[in-house]
Amino acid sequence: MELAHSLLLNEDALAQITEAKRPVFIFEWLRFLDKVLVAANKVDVKEKQKKLVEQLTGLISSAPGPPTRKLLAKNLATLYSIGDTFTVFQTLDKCNDIIKSKDDTPAYLPTKLAAVACVGAFYEKMGRMLGSSFPDTINNLLKALKSAESQGRGEILRSLKKVLSGLGGAAASCHRDIYKNARSLLTDRSMAVRCAVAKCLLELQNEAVFMWTTELENLATLCYKALEGSNYGVRVAVAKLLGTVMATALMPKQAAVMRQNVKRATLEEVLELMATGFLRGGSGFLKSGGEMLKGGGSVSREVRVGVTQAYVVFVTTLGGQWLERNFATFLSHVLDLVSHPRATQTHVEAVYSRRCVSFMLRATLGGLLGEKAQIAAGKEICQAITKQMRAVEAVVNDTSGENKAGAGDVSASQHVMVCALKELGSLVQSLSATASPLIQEPSIGLLETVTSVLLHPSMAARLAAAWCLRCVAVALPYQLTPLLDRCAERINNLKSSPEAVSGYSFAMAALLGGVHECPLGIPHSKGKSVVSIAEDLLRTAAQNSRLSLQRTQAGWLLLGALMTLGSSLVRYHLPKMLLLWRNVFPRSPKELEAEKARGDSFTWQVTLEGRAGALCAMRSFVAHCPELLTEDVIRRLMTPIECAMTMMSHVPAIIKVHGAHLKASAAMVRLRLYDILALLPPKTYEGSFNALLRELVAEFTLTENSANTTTSLLRSLCHYDDSVLMGSWLQETDHKSIEDQLQPNSASGSGALEHDPSSIYLRVPVGEAIPGPLPLGVSVIDASVALFGVVFPHVSFKHRLQMLDHFAECIKQAKGLRQQAVQLNIFTAVLSALKGLAENKSTLGPEEVRKSALALVMGALDNPNPILRCAAGEALGRMAQVVGEATFIARMAQTSFDKLKSARDVVSRTGHSLALGCLHRYVGGIGSGQHLKTSVSILLALAQDGSSHEVQTWALHSLALIVDSSGPMYRGYVEPTLSLVLTLLLTVPPSHTEVHQCLGRCLGALITTVGPELQGNGATISTIRSSCLVGCALMQDHSDSLVQAAAISCLQQLHMFAPRHVNLSSLVPCLCVHLCSSHLLLRRAAVACLRQLAQREAPEVCEYATSLAKRSGDNKDSNLNITETGLEGVLFGMLDRETDKKLCSDIHDTLGHMLSSLAVEKLSHWLKLCKDVLAATTDVGGAVAFEVEKDEDSEKKDEMDDDTMFTGLGDDGKSKPSVAPRWVTRVFAADCLCRIILLCENADKAHFDLAAARTVQVKKPKGDLLVLHLSDLIRMAFMAATDHSNQLRMAGLQALEDIIKKFASVPEPEFPGHVILEQYQANVGAALRPAFSPDTPSDITAKACQVCSTWIGSGVVSDLNDLRRVHNLLVSSLDKVQAGKDSSSQLYSESATTMEKLAVLKAWAEVYVMAMKIKKEAESKPAKPVRSGDEDEDDLGADVLPPDSLITLVQPELPSLSRLWLAMLRDYALLTLPAEFSSQLPPDGGAFYTPETIDTARLHYRSSWAPVLHAVALWLNNTGFGAGSLATKTFEETVKDRMHLMLGVSIEFLCFPRPEEPIEHVMSCLQALCTLLESPSAKCHIAEDQLLAVELLNVLHRLLLTRDPPAIQLQVAAVVQETIRAAQTHVLQQRSSKGEADSRSNLGEGGDTGELVPGKSLVFAAMELLVFILVRHLPQLNTRVQDSPNHVPLRPQRLPEDSARLVANTISILAELPSLCSPAGCMTILPTVLFLITGVLRETALRTPDNSVPLPVSASLQGIKTIITSPLARVESIQTQWTGLVRSSLASVLEYSQPDMDEVNMLTAITLFLLSASSELVGVTVLQNGCMDRFRNALNSSDPSVQARCYQLLLSVFQHSSRALSTPYIHALAPLMVEKLKAVERRRPGTAAELQAVQEGIRVLENLVSMGEEQNRVQLLALLVPTLVSYLLDENAISSAPQVSKGLHDFALQNLMRIGPLYPAAFKVVIGAAPELKTRLESAIRANQASSKAKAAASQAQPTVQAAPTIKLKTSFF
Repeated sequence: MELAHSLLLNEDALAQITEAKRPVFIFEWLRFLDKVLVAANKVDVKEKQKKLVEQLTGLISSAPGPPTRKLLAKNLATLYSIGDTFTVFQTLDKCNDIIKSKDDTPAYLPTKLAAVACVGAFYEKMGRMLGSSFPDTINNLLKALKSAESQGRGEILRSLKKVLSGLGGAAASCHRDIYKNARSLLTDRSMAVRCAVAKCLLELQNEAVFMWTTELENLATLCYKALEGSNYGVRVAVAKLLGTVMATALMPKQAAVMRQNVKRATLEEVLELMATGFLRGGSGFLKSGGEMLKGGGSVSREVRVGVTQAYVVFVTTLGGQWLERNFATFLSHVLDLVSHPRATQTHVEAVYSRRCVSFMLRATLGGLLGEKAQIAAGKEICQAITKQMRAVEAVVNDTSGENKAGAGDVSASQHVMVCALKELGSLVQSLSATASPLIQEPSIGLLETVTSVLLHPSMAARLAAAWCLRCVAVALPYQLTPLLDRCAERINNLKSSPEAVSGYSFAMAALLGGVHECPLGIPHSKGKSVVSIAEDLLRTAAQNSRLSLQRTQAGWLLLGALMTLGSSLVRYHLPKMLLLWRNVFPRSPKELEAEKARGDSFTWQVTLEGRAGALCAMRSFVAHCPELLTEDVIRRLMTPIECAMTMMSHVPAIIKVHGAHLKASAAMVRLRLYDILALLPPKTYEGSFNALLRELVAEFTLTENSANTTTSLLRSLCHYDDSVLMGSWLQETDHKSIEDQLQPNSASGSGALEHDPSSIYLRVPVGEAIPGPLPLGVSVIDASVALFGVVFPHVSFKHRLQMLDHFAECIKQAKGLRQQAVQLNIFTAVLSALKGLAENKSTLGPEEVRKSALALVMGALDNPNPILRCAAGEALGRMAQVVGEATFIARMAQTSFDKLKSARDVVSRTGHSLALGCLHRYVGGIGSGQHLKTSVSILLALAQDGSSHEVQTWALHSLALIVDSSGPMYRGYVEPTLSLVLTLLLTVPPSHTEVHQCLGRCLGALITTVGPELQGNGATISTIRSSCLVGCALMQDHSDSLVQAAAISCLQQLHMFAPRHVNLSSLVPCLCVHLCSSHLLLRRAAVACLRQLAQREAPEVCEYATSLAKRSGDNKDSNLNITETGLEGVLFGMLDRETDKKLCSDIHDTLGHMLSSLAVEKLSHWLKLCKDVLAATTDVGGAVAFEVEKDEDSEKKDEMDDDTMFTGLGDDGKSKPSVAPRWVTRVFAADCLCRIILLCENADKAHFDLAAARTVQVKKPKGDLLVLHLSDLIRMAFMAATDHSNQLRMAGLQALEDIIKKFASVPEPEFPGHVILEQYQANVGAALRPAFSPDTPSDITAKACQVCSTWIGSGVVSDLNDLRRVHNLLVSSLDKVQAGKDSSSQLYSESATTMEKLAVLKAWAEVYVMAMKIKKEAESKPAKPVRSGDEDEDDLGADVLPPDSLITLVQPELPSLSRLWLAMLRDYALLTLPAEFSSQLPPDGGAFYTPETIDTARLHYRSSWAPVLHAVALWLNNTGFGAGSLATKTFEETVKDRMHLMLGVSIEFLCFPRPEEPIEHVMSCLQALCTLLESPSAKCHIAEDQLLAVELLNVLHRLLLTRDPPAIQLQVAAVVQETIRAAQTHVLQQRSSKGEADSRSNLGEGGDTGELVPGKSLVFAAMELLVFILVRHLPQLNTRVQDSPNHVPLRPQRLPEDSARLVANTISILAELPSLCSPAGCMTILPTVLFLITGVLRETALRTPDNSVPLPVSASLQGIKTIITSPLARVESIQTQWTGLVRSSLASVLEYSQPDMDEVNMLTAITLFLLSASSELVGVTVLQNGCMDRFRNALNSSDPSVQARCYQLLLSVFQHSSRALSTPYIHALAPLMVEKLKAVERRRPGTAAELQAVQEGIRVLENLVSMGEEQNRVQLLALLVPTLVSYLLDENAISSAPQVSKGLHDFALQNLMRIGPLYPAAFKVVIGAAPELKTRLESAIRANQASSKAKAAASQAQPTVQAAPTIKLKTSFF
């Protein structure tokens, strides 16, 4: 393939490759040329132009295939437009000669077509440059057109279109000729030609004025004829032509109008013409004699559907603004269509017409108008309904009968009503809460208008009105309850009017059905009232025969609707329901028999309707309340159901007696019966199988049904992938709702509410806008088929065989059309049964059952109906799946092989090739491996059969199935299959789109099979890969959208496996173009592909899209709308237009991926995008969106007057003004905003730091940081939070909360002490205020409470008055909470009230917790000194919070709050009880929930209890357990109750916190416990009940095992500490109360024996937990770790700060534990405790750079001290043990003090032992020597700070009171000290630290002197004084000596001057003994006095300057 990449065709390479590969090589060269010509250097091109032209023109005559000729023509034209043009006429003549050629052989056809294509391309590219040659060319083409076959006709028409587009107005002289020749081809028998003509004429009408003036009517007639018998492609093309021409006729293009004086058509004329098509089709305009007037023959459906599409094109072309201005006219016109008798000749026709009109309205109103304009349109629709209703009322009330004609009007008006109400409902529902102006404005009176239709005489209109009310209620949930009330009241008042009973019950049922879409629900009491109304209706039905039918139907309908409210509500009414159901049916067979004899036809009708209703309500019950279906309930339901089954067999006899009009009611009973049985487990009605199956089989084999009704289920039971064979991909188009009418099965697409009123309350099927149940005849057959599939797997083999034989017999007996219908139904049933078998994993049965089934299926594989063949293939595959035996599968495969080898007819070849595919699909690669080779070779052969495209399609489809299912087993056949696919893509004519679609499927399957191998670089893989890429390119060039979609999904697969080889620079632009496609499947494919690309390579995708926008800016014709907002802007825009769920979710995902990878880098861009979307509120003009941004538009606005009419068309960009973003898109934008904030948080902290952001900005001005956009963020959140739409308000509040949380602590650099959010107080307040208005839904108020508490607690606002604004909002909500349960005007369910109240309490709790925290911090800070004078009063202004400010706001509410909080916790505690205690729950609910809504209430409690618990704990602790607020109980009882509540809730939660519980809840709970245990009452309570404390500790231990964060562990440690303290206090009290005498020493755990019982012992529980924490952070403490063989001893590491704090806290708790034990108990735990403490010391006593003491170390030292100084030492019974313990601990410490440890800390520990446990340690020489060694090492240390500390510690040892301890140390260490100090004279200290060490040493010596006895004093002083004197400097040296040296001198001097007076005698002796000492000392004293005098003089001269303290160093170090 690489050889093909050259500017000239590489002819040598071409000659060397095989014949088969040449076309591919040539195509690849042309592809390369196409890319390279545009980019190449013009000089290069001109050099080689001659050769290139030769090569290219040579290819024309080499019979190129369709894609090749297209590219060839394009390249030739490009070459001429870039290079020289002088040979162009030669080439043109050459082409014309080829076209004129008389050679008509098929072999010459491709050459002719290539020449035609070239001519078209030349003119398209060069147009008028080709000058006057065009008349000849056009005549030549037209001449060829007359004799050409269909491919030629298509190609010529395409070329003509290009010629026209290239020449524009210049070709005017030929326009008429082209028109005359082309128009006759509009009715060509080839559909592809019809499409081509339509497109050619569409191009022609741009310039040919006559088409939309004089020829307008004729053209319209032609279009209607073209639509007859058309396919989807033709309908789309013709509709586009017709719609555009009509629009042009109404608003001609300016240029054309200028040239000729044109008479413009009026809107009335245009609409009249289109109506003709809709009502009369293509049979002329009343020209064909009189029978037209009589209204014979109905219009063909294809024409009606096509004209419907044309209407939509017409309005879309004219644009949104035109529609806005002319909506009233348009509306009345389309509503007239549907009231015309010709549109409603039969019921099904009427339904079809209604669907068409609804489609017109939805497609124009829904897509073109903005929200504001939609509201105006809603007004118009209301007025239309009112007008119709007046007319109807006039007829109905006209008793005199003068107005006879009126009756017809009434029946016509029902269809108008249905369309208008359906559209109104859809409109309101799409507007959602934005529709409130429509509802609220009294002048419109929407609700009155709609409710008035509930009394319409026609059922269809009443149902439509009910549906419309349901839409209103779903859009505006606050209307739901009032509407229900209003309907209930009207039913009661108008009981005697049949229409009222029926209409209002429909409305109530519809509203109840809508409740599940309103999360806030309805009050529980409404259910009760519905039941009572329904009961009343059923009870009074028999009283008045005029009303009995309506009342019966209404009663059951209401009960069925009630069931949709779910188990929690139905539970209460179930007994009554069961009774009602039982009473409707006879109790016994006897009664049934008796019944038959009685009654007339009317009572039978009422009875049947009643029973159908009852069954329908049962079905609703079973479907919606599965939790209530216990075995007992099912048993009780079976009684009436069995009775109904028995009754079915009597009904035919009854119909015979009473007349055929009962048939419908009987069918309804059957439908309901089948429906409910399909939902129940088949085991429950096994006994009735025989009778039931007889009924079912009779139903779908049409035994008693003379009509040939077919089921609608066949398509859904066949495989989705087979849609290409059955044409059901039409389900995936934008025109689905009208294209359904053209499907072949009975009444397809004629769904309407009146066929089954119960659908008004059921869930709407996915993808439908409104439920459309099919007519009863079809529904019954559907239900019977579905039930057959459920029952079949449970039937005995004997019966299965009987039924299958019966089926064969039925098919044989029927003839013609009836046979087709019966066969379709039977096949659907068989498929349904096989599917049931597969789902139940059961088998088909023994040999004879299989034989019978196989015969049935094989017979249908040769059926001429393709749908039946599809079904048969599917059935064969399913059979193979359920039989699952290799021999059976082999037999089936062999039959098909034999058939395919011999058969020549299309039908059997297609059927059997599909059979092979289905076999493989259901048995999979392994099961069918041995047939793979044969299957593939046969199908490859069939696929090459060019004579029949149908065979090719089916064979390729099956091949794709086989490739898919074989997986890696297919790898060997990949190359041949690929080359076949390429060959076919290059040769099959493009008009056979099905073949191309199947080729696409094959290619996709092949790519998947090769899979990740595609990344490889081997030769074969490279070839495969390039073949795949060529295949994709071929399909991308195809004209059909489905084929392009297949190409995209293939490229998507390739990108998944080999991303490097897919060229994004060409793929992304192609995808962007497809985003605007008119074909839904193509848009879906493009977005799905973008989604995958954006996941990996979002930046590249966006870049290519933007570059495309720049390129397409040059050539105007591309319909791309990428502006400076880039691809993301386009996707946001699509969200407003698209309604397809899958597409929208993919767009969301794509934008999400782009956001994740780009938002942080391109922050401004994304924020602007979100802002633009959010800023477009509903107030922007209806149709035009971002007017603000397009300057040219705003200039145009001023001159928009008369000439607006002309610019409506043609001006491409403006003719489709984008609509202002709708609310759904705005909600998505608000969610994006929250995501952007989150992404920034994870990216860089500078995003949340204004000072840092500014510095970054200075460095790189392009740098973009979130904090700089804060005002935009706030503005966006504000806009969203104050919108009409509730969903948007929620999203806005969420964004606001995120912003507050993230930015609350960001300081404002310019005003220290302030934060940046302070300036937005007003915005936040204003955003929150509306959410607290009385009519706001509960969920929004709840969210707003959350934001309030976040805002108040964030500490942003410091001024009380500002805080008050927000605080008052919370106060107002609190009043609402206190109002109690029964607030009269309740709109939503009780659980919504619960949610709101709990949210308020939670918010208050959070505020209170915050307030107490601030108060506590303020109290713990040292009080500021009171400033004297007003020196800097200003910074102590009003903005520093007085410490209790927030608490002063909360204080007044606390009494009521605390009561409510406690009540809420009590509720929560009850609700968390396990189910078996449900009997203990209070029968009438709790403080904030009702028993009916208990399940939903649980969720609300679950989200809000934790902060409340914390708040209550704070309150209890603060008020001493609410001491003041007690009424009845004693204080002790109250404490007990509250402790049980608080501990119960906490322990229940901490036992098993769900993983989804937020970590904040765990923290709140632990903080609450900690706070609670701080209070004395609580301590008392928990200490008295030791088991409680043990349980608490065990639960905390378990919590530590599951939750990791350090904050939680610290909090757990705090709770443990409080618990231990409580126990300590308790033990102390007990000991003191026992008094001295008794054996109080044995109090405490462990008693006399010292045994601690696990599970009962608090100490044991605490030890367990504490050891766990220590080992978690210092695993080295665990001896097992050290003993394990592969243990590498770790060097001690420095702990992180959190861990260090935690370990320290743990150690301090450990040290407290012995105080809880008796002496014996202490001896049990002390070894462990001391082992751990010394171990921690060993692991953490490391040197720190700043010589600070690590936290764990100081804690360990403190712990050692606590333990050693405890009173235990004085207990005799354990003396020896105790001594042993102390000694071994010291030994451990000595052992651990290795040289690399921090000597100071170890010395400190040793000293602690020596000082505290002197008695135990005296005289133990081993220890004594060890200690002395450690001190010696420290004295010799090179680090002065170690020396200094060592001196200090020695001093304390030397001074110890026990001389026995100190003396050995003095003897051993004093001499060393003296030596060290003496040596200083030679090495004076150089640093402050060294100086300090010397000073400390001297202090020890001085102390030794003072401790010595009088007689030894002289010797001691003789050591000290000389040392000190040696430190003095002489006068000369002093001035030049360094600072430290001077310090030493001063220090020595002062000490000497102090010692002299202390021991005068000894001093004199020492000084006298050495005269040189004396002289040195004296000179130093003199110098000192002189300097102090000089200083004194100086200080008098300058009295203000304070002298620096002399010994500066000393003060700074201590």
